Amino acid sequence: MYNLLMRQKFILDINPSTGELIEKIKCSSTGEIASGVKLARKAFKTWATVPYKNKVASFKKIIKDFKKSKDYISKLITDETGKSINSSNQEVVKFIESIENHLILVEKSLESKFYKSGRLNTEVERIPVGVTAVITTFNNPLLIPEMLITPAILTGNTVVFKPSEHSPIIGRVIYEIFNRYLPKGVINLLQGSIEVAEILLTTDIDLIGFVGSRNIGKKIMTAASRKLNRIIMETGGKNPMIVLKDADLDAAASFAVKYSLLNSGQSQLAVERIYIEEKISDKFEALVVQKVKKLKIGSGHKNADIGPVISDSLRTHILTQIDEVKRKGARILFGGNKIDSRGFFIEPTVISDLSEKYDIMHNETYGPVICIQKVKSADEAIEKANCCQLGLSGTVWSKNTKKAYELAKKLDVGMVGVNCETLGAKGSPYVGLKQSGYGYLCSVEGLLHFTLPKKISYLS
Repeated sequence: MYNLLMRQKFILDINPSTGELIEKIKCSSTGEIASGVKLARKAFKTWATVPYKNKVASFKKIIKDFKKSKDYISKLITDETGKSINSSNQEVVKFIESIENHLILVEKSLESKFYKSGRLNTEVERIPVGVTAVITTFNNPLLIPEMLITPAILTGNTVVFKPSEHSPIIGRVIYEIFNRYLPKGVINLLQGSIEVAEILLTTDIDLIGFVGSRNIGKKIMTAASRKLNRIIMETGGKNPMIVLKDADLDAAASFAVKYSLLNSGQSQLAVERIYIEEKISDKFEALVVQKVKKLKIGSGHKNADIGPVISDSLRTHILTQIDEVKRKGARILFGGNKIDSRGFFIEPTVISDLSEKYDIMHNETYGPVICIQKVKSADEAIEKANCCQLGLSGTVWSKNTKKAYELAKKLDVGMVGVNCETLGAKGSPYVGLKQSGYGYLCSVEGLLHFTLPKKISYLS
């Protein structure tokens, strides 16, 4: 099973703001991958039996360490991803809040259920699945791993964690702090590119937790099918925003700029398609361009509004989509060019007069681009928004809240915001439809995916 050759020996951790090497990191070998899984399997036998209150106590110590290390970790996030230091600080805060939220939800998720039918009594308890492979992306290198690692371990599973090759140091920090307060083998770290993940998927694992691209998600589902591994997966979105003619245009334009350019567009929740009724399109576009012109582009170490994208290859993908737009006749209202610098910067770009013929309206861009398509009606907006294989999140903007709510129900995505962002209240599930998700996160329902029901019946 482990007789696979590791072709890539090292990954180069590059600062996307400067293009400079942060660290050369050795990829985990096939033997180290096997060892990590073996340690997780051994630890699972005892960790699965530890009372959840004891697990919670360990996580409270973990939280204290992350709070103490907040400034250090924030700088690491900025170095590895190019985020502003303010944005990195916010991610650490959200990370801690997410752990605290999971500690609240875990007790309810592990509650036994009791059923009775005449003399027949049935108890259904929740048991952990086993060894969990956690494979994550770079854009929120602290928060996204937490969404999988914490619920997996709290519910009694053990974890083998492979962070993104673009954020290996943050992955190492997560492992080191968690491992400080958990028994040996409960969490294990692997480093490397997709090759390491592919080998991990051939090993003796029981559950796969993944957040990343749809293409990698398809590979994971194929690998999981060989042994019928369980999967929890979120694979991004091509998130639509619908702006009706009676919307608060200033509020809608502010949201469009903020969420289209969130982390330079490198977010699963970024707005990637805007459908706007023709009657107010000119005014909306002018507001968007006006707001974009005020944004500051710069290094992640400064409080810039727009930072770099994570790699030169991603920048090339984004510029390729923009070049197609230019060739086929859509209007570039602002930006659209590569910025000559040491880092991987692109001008924030606003594009109008788009249609379904453009790749940028179908496939994820993951960059600082605002894409606007004019429609004649709300029904046309819904029809075009739903013509996509991805269905993570979306928003509807109208002063008529009742009408917007009815349209929200017609939008084929897992999370919809009416005149607001899409994550919703704490405790509600993070969920995508169609090819954007398989399972839930960040809720009681989400924690249940890390467990299995076991039913015992007896006569009274």
